Amino acid sequence: MKIIFDLRSVGLGNNGGSSTLVKSANTLVDLGHDVVFIDHMKNMHTWTPLKAKHRIIKRDQGKLPSADIIIATGFKSVAHTLRSPKRCGIKSHWIRGWETWQMSETNIIKNILHTPTVKFVNGIGLQEKLYSHDTDSYIVRPGYDLDELYPTGARYSRDKFIIGALHTTGKHVGIKRYGWVLEVVKYMKKKDPNVELWMMGTAGAPPQADRYYRLPNMKQKNEFYNGVDVWLSPSKQEGLHMPPAEAMMTKCPVVGNNTILSGTKDYLVHEKSGLVAKNDYKDFRDCVERLYNNPVLRISLGENARSCVEAIGSRQKNMNEFIELIKGLK
Repeated sequence: MKIIFDLRSVGLGNNGGSSTLVKSANTLVDLGHDVVFIDHMKNMHTWTPLKAKHRIIKRDQGKLPSADIIIATGFKSVAHTLRSPKRCGIKSHWIRGWETWQMSETNIIKNILHTPTVKFVNGIGLQEKLYSHDTDSYIVRPGYDLDELYPTGARYSRDKFIIGALHTTGKHVGIKRYGWVLEVVKYMKKKDPNVELWMMGTAGAPPQADRYYRLPNMKQKNEFYNGVDVWLSPSKQEGLHMPPAEAMMTKCPVVGNNTILSGTKDYLVHEKSGLVAKNDYKDFRDCVERLYNNPVLRISLGENARSCVEAIGSRQKNMNEFIELIKGLK
């Protein structure tokens, strides 16, 4: 199958969204499909080599290759996808976040939801969000690196209680509720000086972190997640939130929240693979404290955590399902 990922006015950088696209495209290439990234600039993503073709096409629609489907990858690429020639195939949009940092919700409804594209979403929360605006969609999850992130047993060999979380900077601090993480850690450290905060991110180390992993590779990620007793996921605006699931692959329980766009509904089950707090800081903090006080519960939830992610499956499984979905649309 010939597939175009439309990145015009979006681009590729060193971030989780770009990483998902690159790994999804690489998996499709490995499965034997012809994948092309159409971009307005050079590939700036350095975390993972791109196996798909990457072509810079700014305005000349005549240079676009023929395909079975063209997929907008961000809100700003939708207009480009809609203008693509008929020979580019089915016009679609893989929605992987509710991008209010790009446009207002009013404009999202008008310029994104009410456009004639087939909508794919990467998780249950986004599908529910689209349903609330009378828009149908298909769930397409990218899948997981199940063979690269796995439990090593390291977290059971020490006395400290280690909280794990993403270090967030810039425009996403508010929607990821980074302040909740810092407040929870401050509260827990008053209770027990052996509580530590381990963080992972792309920017410089925050002063609050006792250990910081900047731009970790998969081996370092596995070490990081296996060192954490509980992963905090207070974010209120995600598609399919990847780091909590990655932590769960190492049998680390997660504390999430019940907002519609928490990004964890696909794999985080309350009292089974972690704890789901109300949309309230104190309830979120109480869930963390509950796991601190109950190591047996942490182990039990952790044992189930990996199974919940495994049920979604590998990248190969999910991209094969994506191909079958596309075939059904033709």
